[in-house]
Amino acid sequence: MSVEELLAIVRHHVVIDEREGESLRVFREVVIGLADPCSEQADPVHVTASALVVAQRGTVLHLHKRLNIWLQPGGHIEAGEDPPVAALREATEETGLAVSHPDNGPLFFHLDVHPGPRGHTHLDLRYLLLANGDDVPAPAPGESQQVRWFSWEEATEVADAGLVGAIARARELMTNHI
Repeated sequence: MSVEELLAIVRHHVVIDEREGESLRVFREVVIGLADPCSEQADPVHVTASALVVAQRGTVLHLHKRLNIWLQPGGHIEAGEDPPVAALREATEETGLAVSHPDNGPLFFHLDVHPGPRGHTHLDLRYLLLANGDDVPAPAPGESQQVRWFSWEEATEVADAGLVGAIARARELMTNHI
């Protein structure tokens, strides 16, 4: 995906809090200097994609195997993928749930810039994905098996600081728009 296409994704984005505002500023500043912005091999700073998998009951989080914190599913964008496809793939692999983008297409709704492993920096584009709230997570082998539904309140309590704004935005979207 080109720098221009990535900048178009965030062009009209309205941030939810100060942290996301700073992330958006950094994203716009840094992504223009990346030759292959979605490749983790090309640069230690790269774009990633993740998803908040939601239903009326709340959201699904997994206990990250190395970091030992509750996070949304997500990860690196593979060659030839665009961010919404990567978010869908990662959510399917990491939760085992049947997930989908909203009926009107992929919904980019949050951005966070944060440290990744091996000194990398992740410019994380976050998408809203829908699932049946009655379905039980069944992650793929090799993925964290600690995956579960959280109520909105529980998710906010256990989430990493960079995820709290995304949870608030996802809840608002589920309540008022989807």
